[in-house]
Amino acid sequence: MNSPLRLGVNIDHVATVRNARGGDNPDPVRAALLAQKAGADGITAHLREDRRHIRDEDMAAIKAAIDIPLNFEMAATDEMQAIALATQPHAVCLVPEKREERTTEGGLEVAGDDNRLAAYIKPFKDAGTRVSLFIGPEQRQVDAAAKIGADIIELHTGTYCDAFAEGRMDEADAELARLVAMGAYGHEAGLEIHYGHGLTFESVGPIAAIPQAVELNIGHFIIGEAIFVGLEEALRQMRAAMDAART
Repeated sequence: MNSPLRLGVNIDHVATVRNARGGDNPDPVRAALLAQKAGADGITAHLREDRRHIRDEDMAAIKAAIDIPLNFEMAATDEMQAIALATQPHAVCLVPEKREERTTEGGLEVAGDDNRLAAYIKPFKDAGTRVSLFIGPEQRQVDAAAKIGADIIELHTGTYCDAFAEGRMDEADAELARLVAMGAYGHEAGLEIHYGHGLTFESVGPIAAIPQAVELNIGHFIIGEAIFVGLEEALRQMRAAMDAART
């Protein structure tokens, strides 16, 4: 059996539902605590520049409430750096961000921005916060992540998941091969390997089976399933699918 695989649960879209109506419900802090109770190994939340779902006060409240690691997803801006340093999460995950996108599309361009990003992450390294970079499965991006001193890479599984969901299995298999290869390559470079974006009960197995995978970050699908079966049950089923693939 491979080593146990951690599950980070992204609670952004609990806040999306709250913000659609205004007010305080549903409460993302309550979702974080339920996920923790159900066995999540960490909580991920993305404080976007436009505050379309998670808000500043949510990040502080989540950090204060949970006993498991908080992964603070963020764009590499001065504003977000200041907020994250004040919040002191377990880890920050730098992601690309465009105002017009519905969700994060593609990976961060590290290779073309390595000098700036090396300086940008230094305060986090000095503070003892782990640094993750959300990148596509490309060798030049993995090399750049290792070069600037990132602790973790989270490989973007969205392209694989989209092809899988649409039955384009040749494309899904080709993208899976890239994800496997770059997981092994990054591990050899000394990086901790995470995967995330778009994973479902059906598509998670081949990703969970990758030997170098340490953590999967899954949010939208789990929150969607929770509408029908409850958050604890949705999380339990995802954990079971991950564990079955890991054996």
